[in-house]
Amino acid sequence: MYKNDYKHFKLNKMKTRRIFTMVIGISCFALMICMSGCKAKQVVPKGEEIVDLPCNGPEFFNKKCLIRATASGESQDQMLAKKKAQANSREQLAATLNVTIKSVVDNYYSSKAIDNVEQAKTRFEGLTRQVVEQQLSGVSTICEKLTKTKQNTFKCYIAQELNGEEILQGIQKKISSDEKLRLDFEYEKFKNEFNKEMDKGSK
Repeated sequence: MYKNDYKHFKLNKMKTRRIFTMVIGISCFALMICMSGCKAKQVVPKGEEIVDLPCNGPEFFNKKCLIRATASGESQDQMLAKKKAQANSREQLAATLNVTIKSVVDNYYSSKAIDNVEQAKTRFEGLTRQVVEQQLSGVSTICEKLTKTKQNTFKCYIAQELNGEEILQGIQKKISSDEKLRLDFEYEKFKNEFNKEMDKGSK
């Protein structure tokens, strides 16, 4: 009789362990689902919602050797909406490039011992702006989406980019054709400063 009671007790103990193990397993699984769900859920202020804009996001940020801009344009005319988006995007690219080039020129001339440094910088910046304007005419479009609003207008979203290497080559070519600047122009030094500024803006 004692043997039967012992067997019965042992079986009950094994069942209890199995049930306990199952409960723990289910609880862990539920916790994992909850944690993954909590990570995916983004908290936003009450009354607001997250809007995912076309042609926008981390994949359209500046990359190494690439300057990028995203913009949009709206109009009742489809083609005009596209032209507005392109113009806004190029305006952003030009602004970014002008700031970058100015910083590069300042750093480049900071250690150069030449006469009339300020005059040389002004001339240099003028030539580089010409290169920027030329490059903007050949900008590459990497994303373009057209939508129609509730007001029956067209909205164009666009992302464009410029290649830093092409800009650098254009500057070198432009400076080489200028008698006053090419004598003191150190391409490798300028290239080094240019790449450092490009790396600052890349993500």
